[in-house]
Amino acid sequence: MKKKKPIVLEELSKEELVKYEIAKELGLFEQVMEQGWGSLTAQETGRIGGILARRRRKAGQ
Repeated sequence: MKKKKPIVLEELSKEELVKYEIAKELGLFEQVMEQGWGSLTAQETGRIGGILARRRRKAGQ
């Protein structure tokens, strides 16, 4: 089993921070911080990925 390393938001890349921001908007931030990304359902991660992709497209315009 992998050791859980505490997440330090200040050390994350800009793209990783956007994922956490989206999780916060969806009310999943606390769950991610406590249990990690693996605790989310496929539907929840898909929703985050969809929003992330939409933001990337919008930023590219």
